[in-house]
Amino acid sequence: MNRAWTMLLALVTGSALADEAQVHLKDGPGKALVEANCSMCHSLDYIPMNSPFLDRKGWEASVTKMIKAMGAPIREQDVGAIVDYLNANYGKR
Repeated sequence: MNRAWTMLLALVTGSALADEAQVHLKDGPGKALVEANCSMCHSLDYIPMNSPFLDRKGWEASVTKMIKAMGAPIREQDVGAIVDYLNANYGKR
């Protein structure tokens, strides 16, 4: 039974990772920073999923939360470019 669970877990994990490859962010300044920093901790599909709800202040709060509460290792000098990209391409209009 333990082996069956291990195989099932491997299959489910593999499927989840395969789906991650399907997320393509919009081109724009800061895209590489967002991909590099955000994908270290979570799937990039959270970005378009949250776009209907977050304006610039919301993206700023989200990035700040990721750094302060979640411990994301985002360099201070990259925060502005990341927020600019998220707001320009995925900000609530």
